[in-house]
Amino acid sequence: MRGISKRFGATIALDQVDFEVEQGEVHALVGENGSGKSTLVKILAGAQPADEGTMVLDGRPFNPRNPMEARRQGIGMIYQELALCGHLSVAENVLLGMEQSHFGLLDRAEMGRRAHAALAKLGYPKLDTEAPVKSLPIAARQVVEIARAVAVGCRVVILDEPTSSLTEADVERLFEAVLALRNEGHAIIYISHFLDEIDQIADRLTVLRDGKKVATRPKGELTEDDIVALMVGRKIEAMYSRSPHAPGEPILEVQGLFGPDKPTGATFTLRRGEVLGVAGLNGSGRTELIRTIFGLDPVQKGEVKLGLHVGPASPSQRWAEGVGMLSEDRKLEGLALRLSIADNLTLTDLGRLGRAGTVSPMRQAEAATVWIDKLGIRCQGPGQIVGDLSGGNQQKVAIARLLYHGVDVLLLDEPTRGIDVGSKEQIYQLIDQAALEGKAVLMVSSYLPELLGVCDKIAVMHRGTLGEAVPAAETDAETIIREAIGA
Repeated sequence: MRGISKRFGATIALDQVDFEVEQGEVHALVGENGSGKSTLVKILAGAQPADEGTMVLDGRPFNPRNPMEARRQGIGMIYQELALCGHLSVAENVLLGMEQSHFGLLDRAEMGRRAHAALAKLGYPKLDTEAPVKSLPIAARQVVEIARAVAVGCRVVILDEPTSSLTEADVERLFEAVLALRNEGHAIIYISHFLDEIDQIADRLTVLRDGKKVATRPKGELTEDDIVALMVGRKIEAMYSRSPHAPGEPILEVQGLFGPDKPTGATFTLRRGEVLGVAGLNGSGRTELIRTIFGLDPVQKGEVKLGLHVGPASPSQRWAEGVGMLSEDRKLEGLALRLSIADNLTLTDLGRLGRAGTVSPMRQAEAATVWIDKLGIRCQGPGQIVGDLSGGNQQKVAIARLLYHGVDVLLLDEPTRGIDVGSKEQIYQLIDQAALEGKAVLMVSSYLPELLGVCDKIAVMHRGTLGEAVPAAETDAETIIREAIGA
């Protein structure tokens, strides 16, 4: 790709970017959200046209008009949000759009053979090609997506944040599949915010910043600190912001809490000016704990005490009581992607923006602008559609809603999942500032360094049961993992 440029109105998404990937190479593409990574690979995959620039594939000019044309010429794109049909079988998903048929009837035997061959190349020869995709774990679904690219003969495979929802064991298996493709001569473009993954799997990496390429180097020439400095344009001296906090009176007290499935016993006290972290494996019940406290899941047994209020409540009651929740899935639950930044930011408290049930657009825009400036949300203005923002800026909008509402208790489920290093740093600062202002934060995270770096105390969840909270300074990653796996 040479001199690739792309503009969206006044926003320059890509500015004369050069990028190349070789046969038998894993080439990592890194940068902050909004740096241009997704736009660059969408142009390569035929999902968007470039305004300027040229592309060459295997020595021939390449200019796909749509994703299907790009796929037929050898470019396979696997997005972070998987594009699978859950009710169809593995074989039907692998060969979707390329079905084998005779006289209008599907040749299921041949489809099964082709799907099996593609899966075997990825190290999954035992995956049932007749099983419906919706019955598979998320890691196996990811492999089905990659197998689709392999089956059609794609020589270049683009993986966009492929591990954001995977366990550590699943990540290892995915890496084995990626390396198997590399060893067969495929070219792999790997997009990730996890620098430890890039160190483990990439041969080279290219860094984008503000729509421009700032470096392409062999992986071994750059340390993590070097990569971060290139991504954000400065050195981040202290990634984790944790000022000395002075916890005050208890504001949220949970006693023996049981949900429909999980939690199966959770007891803790959260005080004003305190950040309490919850660690644990995927499926341990961390998300269910927050959902039950917030009223999204019913309380089966136990007690939730919030100030003077004791007992279960609906989400609208929790908002009224000063509790706000940030979902781990911002696209499905955390944001209304087709609405504007102003709508999303003020949605839970429209009453202050007008009279007699009306909303003043001017007052709404003014209120949103205050938080856009405070949180440094990179956008065209309060009227921009949230779905058009980068992941990090979408997350800031979701957090801004809690702050605009003026909640006293912030329930944060994976607040930094899928966002870049610079945005993470800003969110850590927001959490720290909230605690300094006397708010209480309950934070669930799969990333142990941020729990240890941001939280005052950490409690570990194991099979639905929450352990005792201990000061973060008195524990470490190994101790937390041992408790998480029940060792």
